[in-house]
Amino acid sequence: MTIRITPIRALESNYIWMIHNDRFAVLVDPGSAEAAKAALHSHELSLTGILVTHHHHDHIGGIEGLLADKPVPVWAPDDQRIPHTTDVVRDGDQITLPELPLSFTVIHTPGHTLSHVAYVNETMLLAGDTLFSLGCGRLFEGTPAQMLASLDRLSRAHPEALLYCGHEYTAANGQFAMEVEPNNPYLHKRLKVVQALRVQDKPTLPVTLGEELATNPFLRTREPAVMLAARQHDSQCGDTATEVFATLRAWKDHS
Repeated sequence: MTIRITPIRALESNYIWMIHNDRFAVLVDPGSAEAAKAALHSHELSLTGILVTHHHHDHIGGIEGLLADKPVPVWAPDDQRIPHTTDVVRDGDQITLPELPLSFTVIHTPGHTLSHVAYVNETMLLAGDTLFSLGCGRLFEGTPAQMLASLDRLSRAHPEALLYCGHEYTAANGQFAMEVEPNNPYLHKRLKVVQALRVQDKPTLPVTLGEELATNPFLRTREPAVMLAARQHDSQCGDTATEVFATLRAWKDHS
């Protein structure tokens, strides 16, 4: 049976990703039980598991309600702030979803939170709030060095892997990316696509990792144009990728 990934809109800007075939579904970061249940019901799917990337409530708030209807495995990082975890995942673990069937490698991606993880295979990159299209997550718990290392690891996934992240932030991220790299032709092309999708109220995701590597400033901290933009914004910015990343993140936070 064909594997599909359906976005479920929840809360203000969240996506719950529903990975499914014609019978079974696994949910990624279900922040709303109501939205998730409605999608399962409309597609006539049986829930068989939940994948969690991090502890923030808008990514886990629906788990209790879903489990009240049907107990299923909950894969999540080792973090006491994530209730109802049945299977703790750590860096390098392999997870198999037998009903689909599908498997993922767990990558520890600290930065947005210290325990954050992503789930990756050759075709999918479930990044949570570490990597957004044209952006990255805020550093609520980690350091710039940690977040850059996490992004570097995700960057080594297959370039044709599709990015599924936790929020619809692409248009706003694109505005900042244009401040950093106004002469990037790939970014101009990407933003035309984003604008057309948003006018139709359609998701801007998924997008290939390869497209992100060509357009996302937070994945391009070693590119001369991005380094120059960071130094022009902050004359104290150094030459290392970590310093460039830290400058970009601070710039974005205050833009």
